[in-house]
Amino acid sequence: MYELTQHPLHLGLGATASVEPTFTGSMDWYSAYEARHAKDGIEGRLVSMHSFAESWATWEMHPHGSEVVLCTGGRLTLHQEHPDGTTSSIILGPGQYAVNPPGTWHTADVDGEATAVFITAGMGTQHRPR
Repeated sequence: MYELTQHPLHLGLGATASVEPTFTGSMDWYSAYEARHAKDGIEGRLVSMHSFAESWATWEMHPHGSEVVLCTGGRLTLHQEHPDGTTSSIILGPGQYAVNPPGTWHTADVDGEATAVFITAGMGTQHRPR
């Protein structure tokens, strides 16, 4: 048995699933993850769960695939900047989800505290300050 907040899951080619090393949140962790699963290319998915007590300080974007954001507790507002220049904001409560399409920059505001599960096509993920 594993705790998703501590040991994210990788879904890979051939319908494989592998438990990841202890999550540190550092960019080194993400770089090592990408190296471990490079053979899965853009089809690999990182499944993780994070809790937030404040709004995100950065934007991120996944150029090669969609990301699912599933709120499991609290409320969060997901802000999206789409490749065509349009923007949208989606309020998520427990059990609700949204999809960040490929190339969509996104960030979130948190109302109190929130927890979400992320299913991410992470190869080539980019970040920028908010």
